[in-house]
Amino acid sequence: MTRHFAALATAGLLLAQSNSGVAIRGFGPEGSRAEHDRETQAKAIPDSSRVRAFAKRMSARPHAAGSAQSKAVASYILGQLKEWGLDASIESFDPLLPYPTARTLEMLAPVRFTAQLREPVVGVDKDSGESGQLHTYNAYSASGNVTAPLVYANYGLPADYDYLKQQNIDVKGKIVITRYGKSWRGVKPKLAQEHGAVACLIYSDPHEDGFFQGDVYPKGPFRPPQGVQRGSVVDMPLYPGDPLTPGWASQAGAKRLSRADARSLLKIPVLPISYADAKPLLENLGGPVVPEAWRGALPITYHAGAGPAVVHLKLDFDWTNKPIHNVLARIPGSVYPDEWIVWGNHHDAWVNGASDPVSGAAALLEAAHALSAMLQRGWKPKRSIVIAFWDGEEFGLLGSTEWAELHQAELEKKLAVYINSDSNSKGTLGGSGSHALEQFVSEVARDLDDPVSGKSLLEARKARPSRGTRAADPSGEFRLGPLGAGSDYVAFIDHIGVSSLNLSFGGEGGGGVYHSIYDSYYWYTHFADTDFAYGRALAQVMTVSLMRLADAPILPYEFGSLARTVRGYADEIQKQAAKSVDLRDVYSQLGRLEANAHNYDEALTAIEKRLPQVAPEKLAKVNETLYRSERVLLNSKGLPGRDWYRHQLYAPGLYTGYGAKTLPGIREAVEGSRWDEANQQARHVTNALRRLNAQVEEATRLLRALED
Repeated sequence: MTRHFAALATAGLLLAQSNSGVAIRGFGPEGSRAEHDRETQAKAIPDSSRVRAFAKRMSARPHAAGSAQSKAVASYILGQLKEWGLDASIESFDPLLPYPTARTLEMLAPVRFTAQLREPVVGVDKDSGESGQLHTYNAYSASGNVTAPLVYANYGLPADYDYLKQQNIDVKGKIVITRYGKSWRGVKPKLAQEHGAVACLIYSDPHEDGFFQGDVYPKGPFRPPQGVQRGSVVDMPLYPGDPLTPGWASQAGAKRLSRADARSLLKIPVLPISYADAKPLLENLGGPVVPEAWRGALPITYHAGAGPAVVHLKLDFDWTNKPIHNVLARIPGSVYPDEWIVWGNHHDAWVNGASDPVSGAAALLEAAHALSAMLQRGWKPKRSIVIAFWDGEEFGLLGSTEWAELHQAELEKKLAVYINSDSNSKGTLGGSGSHALEQFVSEVARDLDDPVSGKSLLEARKARPSRGTRAADPSGEFRLGPLGAGSDYVAFIDHIGVSSLNLSFGGEGGGGVYHSIYDSYYWYTHFADTDFAYGRALAQVMTVSLMRLADAPILPYEFGSLARTVRGYADEIQKQAAKSVDLRDVYSQLGRLEANAHNYDEALTAIEKRLPQVAPEKLAKVNETLYRSERVLLNSKGLPGRDWYRHQLYAPGLYTGYGAKTLPGIREAVEGSRWDEANQQARHVTNALRRLNAQVEEATRLLRALED
């Protein structure tokens, strides 16, 4: 053994010894020591060079859902999993996947201009010239051929239309142009349609996504003038998945709605464009000069219109169903085979997708490799583990939603926890999800190291506060955000009621090549996780998280964080609604939950001391009660106007899309001043919390019975 490897071995031994006495929730003292020993072995396996190799291979060609190359990526993943001895298979579905067949955008007056609608090749980036690239478009736009005056609507949000109305600018019969930002892209054409517009253009303003932020690609990471953000505009806040099969799986022979009856499909055409193509349109608008908050970074005076710019837009699509291919690997549980832990990351991309999604998919593939190595060393997880690579995510969470709808009855019974990842970059570990799992994530972050500082991931958040939700909490605690609709967790938490998480690294650096041809291996290795150190770190997070959840004698639910967080949501609504909404019963149930959380923790602490003496079969009912605690937060009738979404604590906002609305039934009614509806929804939340309290009380009773 060389001195170098001897030093590494000594460091690993010291790390194992330093962690061995740290308690892991649900394991007890003896179990925690054994788990730390297993994890010390497991987290040494992920290797950044393998993550790099996986990422380079999967991002080598454009591989949009429904394409032959997407199937090839699925086959590559399947081959790797099988090579490592895992039980892996492909499960396919057949959703509506329209590709563009006609795209024309031109200005007819006051001057003529024809938009390029094309992203140019960058010489240093060979992937930018690949064949097989999907043209720039918004999936599930309506076909259309319209000519109308143009109106600028800022970000295309409700407040923006309120301003236009105050200025006596009517968008009815007009083409609306909005900029990306502030909300999910699908909200922008949805609101344009609701206000009577005949079409919508969405452009990337350099203020948010270009030279205003920094050097543009290839000199820097930001979006160049002709860069375009592709993306779906299906109305996911109504329901995700195949628009023609809401609530059931899109398989051969399945019943399908007509496109006219599919509520999630737009009725107007919508097209994404670059800021180079947007500039001539915007600089030919008249009408009032817009407020400062509406102004981007283009070298023009921003006017609202309408006109004198008159625009002609023609779009058409093939409107065909195409196959998508999920790849799933299953590791059977040795004690609780019918309790499942699933981690998923999608593999389809709009083009090459080195960042979105390959950076996360490569880490998950490396985590699968690490788990297979642990199996070869004799480890056998107590619960079953499923590793999923979803297809069709970019079009509207298709692969995960169709799989969840097909297997819903089995998943309702067996799926304990779902964890998701997507794009990964450099920075701190951040996440959103079910707040009963907040302490679990915090403990994982406590026990893994940041690849730059060497501190724990938890300590690194304090030492390196970064942008957005990843900023460190002053207390040093790990806080989860609420889940909206940004990735493949949606069907699991919102429709089935599975406790879910979405985890990744990020917050440092920047870039603006999202959903463009420039999201390539060259861009990623120059401007993101350049040495794949955080790809390795994410693989370690995946490996440790899956092992802990699979092996915990008692699943690591903690309800105090949930009670505290929901109380904060209620306080926000109460402040906004004043005396118009009665939340007294909600607060009463939250007070009861706080007490029950304390009682449960006392019972857990007591039983953890003697877990080795408790037969595993006696814990099965406790664990089922725990993971069903998320199920009881569903309302079978769903949220107002969108019955597919059933969770009473979290949902994507009708007009925020990716962004979450917490206590959504109450909050959105309050925002619309629908007071009777808000009070009705408060009763639904009260009942959900009452059911949750009953679950926690039952789990406490079951634990105390084990002490006898």
